[in-house]
Amino acid sequence: MINLDADAIRQSLGERVGSRLAAFKAFPEITSTNSYLMQQSAPAPGQLHVVITDNQTQGRGRHGRTWQSPPGSGLCLSLAYSFEQQPAVLSALTLALGLGVIDALESLGVTGVQLKWPNDLVAADGKLGGILTETQGRSAGEISVVTGVGLNVDLGTKPDFGSEPGWTRHVSDLAGIVGDVPCRDELAARLINRLGETFFEYEAGGFGRFIHKWPERDWLFGREVTIDTPQRQVTGIGAGVDGDGALLVDKGAGACSRITSGSVVIAGARGAVE
Repeated sequence: MINLDADAIRQSLGERVGSRLAAFKAFPEITSTNSYLMQQSAPAPGQLHVVITDNQTQGRGRHGRTWQSPPGSGLCLSLAYSFEQQPAVLSALTLALGLGVIDALESLGVTGVQLKWPNDLVAADGKLGGILTETQGRSAGEISVVTGVGLNVDLGTKPDFGSEPGWTRHVSDLAGIVGDVPCRDELAARLINRLGETFFEYEAGGFGRFIHKWPERDWLFGREVTIDTPQRQVTGIGAGVDGDGALLVDKGAGACSRITSGSVVIAGARGAVE
């Protein structure tokens, strides 16, 4: 495993994020970075708490799924942030944070990463990472958010996650898409910096500040998809996202479904949207 250098990471942060970083810990091993922050006191409004590790033993995903990666093969980090007032559209925050992760990776020369609504990072048509956002209510309208990012850095022999549904059995890692894998400390610093800035920007202007970036990052656009929602399955062609982050699915004959909650169970070959 790699020993993450908390001091080096902190010193590499930008001034605005660094000045708002109220708590920062790097663990050689932890059950779950998100669970740890959810059990701590929330940061004061406008402040950040951050936890990172390269070995998470009980990582969590959406709907109770687990986040699996061999020890030392990835990077896991979670950030807690408290909004003074709950944003009008909080549901799209994870999408904005996913765009922030891609910005951070591109600043290190990692290209070709896209987002699969609502929370997966995709490279070479395999799962590169995932994002989990959880909320904690606070008094007087404030709300605290804990967001975790798990990223495959170098998996070695690629595992086949047979217990995962559909396309998520296929994985990718940074080692497979770039010539030189970024230094873990520098990777962590870029991610923390960009995610912190994303929180600040989202508080100031919501998803409207980010939605123009979505089309070029949208892995589902033009693909045949089947979505499991709490009410039913929806099948059609991925057609982007709405202003509140809802997935748009073109069902043909002028019909379009808005999906606000659900999981992609099938993502077929890319096709044209009429």
